[in-house]
Amino acid sequence: MKLNRRGFLGATAGAAAAASLSAPMVHAAGHGKPKVVVIGGGAGGATAARYIAKDSKGEIEVTLVEPTRTYYTCFFSNLYMAGFRDLGSIAHSYGTLAAEYGINVVHDWATGIDREAKTVTLAGGATLNYDRLILSPGIDFVDGAVEGWDISAQNKMPHAYKAGSQSELLKAQIEAMPEGGTFAMVAPPNPFRCPPGPYERISMVAHILKEKNPTAKILIADPKEKFSKMALFQEGWGNHYDGMIDWVGADFGGGNVSVNPHDMTLTIDGDVNKVDVCNVIPAMKAGKICDMAGITEGNWAPVIAHTMQSKVDENIHVLGDASNQGDMPKSGFAANSQAKVAAMAVRSALTGSKLFPAKFTNTCWSLIDTNDGVKVGASYEATDEKIAKVDGFISKTGEDAELRQATFEESVGWYAGITSDMFG
Repeated sequence: MKLNRRGFLGATAGAAAAASLSAPMVHAAGHGKPKVVVIGGGAGGATAARYIAKDSKGEIEVTLVEPTRTYYTCFFSNLYMAGFRDLGSIAHSYGTLAAEYGINVVHDWATGIDREAKTVTLAGGATLNYDRLILSPGIDFVDGAVEGWDISAQNKMPHAYKAGSQSELLKAQIEAMPEGGTFAMVAPPNPFRCPPGPYERISMVAHILKEKNPTAKILIADPKEKFSKMALFQEGWGNHYDGMIDWVGADFGGGNVSVNPHDMTLTIDGDVNKVDVCNVIPAMKAGKICDMAGITEGNWAPVIAHTMQSKVDENIHVLGDASNQGDMPKSGFAANSQAKVAAMAVRSALTGSKLFPAKFTNTCWSLIDTNDGVKVGASYEATDEKIAKVDGFISKTGEDAELRQATFEESVGWYAGITSDMFG
C-alpha cells in the first residue's frame, strides 16, 4: 500500500477516533476539570497531548512540558546529514497545539515527580498537579557504556542521537574530513532507539563521502553479531559503496572498544585506530525523569500493554523509547502508535469514554542511497504479558529500482503524515 500523508492519518486514527464518543464524567466532583500532564514533546508525548485534547473536546485540561521550543525529529535526521533534507524540514514548533487544541505548552524541564501528591516540579519553580501523568522523555545514555567517552565529550565525538545541534555538528565534521580520512562509529548494544538508525547513518555518511571524499573510509565497531536489516544494508553497501565500509562485529572484538577524544583514536580489541570523525552512540536507557519517578526496572520503565500504564503506578503512562513494553522496537512510529492507545485509556479513566482493545503498528524506513529505500514493520496486539507481534514484513534483497524508489517515496509521505499527527 502506498502511504502518503492522508493515508497515514486515516490508517492510524481509527481506534482513537472511535473512542471519541462522549460519556459521563467519572472524575471526582468538586475538582474541576481533570488534569493531564505530558512530559516530553516528541512522537509519543505530542501525539498523546493532541489526541487527549482533541477527543475530550475540552473536558480534560492538558499540559505539555517540553524544554525545547523547536523540536527536531530524530527520524529523517540522517537524511539531513546526507543533504537529502534541510534542517528546517525536520524542525517543528508547538504553536498549533497551543492555539488550536488549547494545550498549555510549558517550555521547561521537569525536575521531580511526587507520585503520592500527584505533582510535577519544574526547573523554573512551578508545580503542576495531575490526575494522570504521561511520560515520553525519550532516551538518555548509560554512564560508562563506552570507555573513554561521557557526555562531556559529545562536542568532540558527537552521538547525534538526539537531533538538532548534534546533527549539525556531526554533518559539519563529516564535510570537513581530510581527503582519504576515516569516519568511525561506535554502535550501541540492544535495545536502543531506532534499530536501523546507525546503519542508515553509515549509508548516508558513505553517500556524502562518495561524492566529496571518495577515498575516505568508514569503520564501524559494533557489539552485536547482527543488526536490523543487516542483509539489506550490506547488499546496499556493496552496490553503492564497495570497499568503503568496514563493519567489525562482536565476533571480531566490536564490543571491546575504547575511545580517546583528545587523541581522536578508537581502539577495537586492542587495535588502535587514528580517526578523523568518531560518532559514539552509547548504550541507552529511559530518560532520567523515569528514574526520578521511581518507575524503572533496570534501564527501562515496564508498562501494561493494554493501556501503556506503568506497572509501578497506575496513574502514570510511559510511551515510546522509555518504555519496556514487549516486542515493538523503539521508534517514532511505535511511540505515535502507543500514544493513541494511552490517550484513549486516559480519556476512558477520566471521562468514562469507551475503551477499545489496544492495537499497534510500526514501520521503519531507511535510505541506503538516492531513491534506494528499504523498510521493516509489523502489527501488534496487547496481551496480559506484553505488546506482542502478530505479523511482519521486510524489504527483500535484490528488489528492482522502481520498488526501492516507491519505498523511499512512501517514507516521505509517512513523515508528512506523522508530523501532522504529532503537531497538528
